[in-house]
Amino acid sequence: MVASDPADELGHDLDLRLLTNTSVTLFWRSAILDQTTAWLSAHGYQVTRIDAAHWATERDLHRDIAAALDFPHYYGHNLDALNDCMRDVVSQGYGWASNTTGLALVFRSYDSFAARCPRAAQSVLDIVADQSRSAALLGRRLMCLVQSNDPRIRFEPVGATPVMWNEAEWLDSRRRA
Repeated sequence: MVASDPADELGHDLDLRLLTNTSVTLFWRSAILDQTTAWLSAHGYQVTRIDAAHWATERDLHRDIAAALDFPHYYGHNLDALNDCMRDVVSQGYGWASNTTGLALVFRSYDSFAARCPRAAQSVLDIVADQSRSAALLGRRLMCLVQSNDPRIRFEPVGATPVMWNEAEWLDSRRRA
C-alpha cells in the first residue's frame, strides 16, 4: 500500500508551488509529469514539450528548441543566441501566446542530453531560470519541467537557485523503483 498518492499532492496553486523555490523542476516519473502538465494546461498554461532523448549534440538541442518556440530564421544556434531568443519569448514576440496564464517548457529524457553535453545542458537550464525571473518582472510565469530517467541526476544551481525535485518525488525513497 502506498503511504500517499502523488496525484493527491497535485492540486490547488500547483503552478505557484512549482515556482516557489526555482523555475526549473525535476521529474522522474512520467506519470507525475503528465499529471502536472495536464493541470497546467487546464489552468491556461501553454505547455511546450521538447524531447531531448535523441540529442547527441548542441546542434540537436538548438534545432528542436528553435522549432518548438518558433525562433526566427536568423537564430544563431548557440547558447548566446538562445538567451537572446528566450528574451524575445518572454516579451511574447514569438513562442509564447499572450492569452495564456504562463509558459511551461517541458524537456523529456533530459538526462540523455546531460550525459552527452553536460555544460550545454546546465547552461540551458540556467538560461531558462534567468529568463523566468525576467518574465516574473513583467507579471508572466515561465517554468521549466525537466524529466529525467535517472532518479539521481543533479544539476548545479541555476539562476542563483537550486534545481529541485518536485514535491511528490522530493524524498529519495520516492524515486526508487
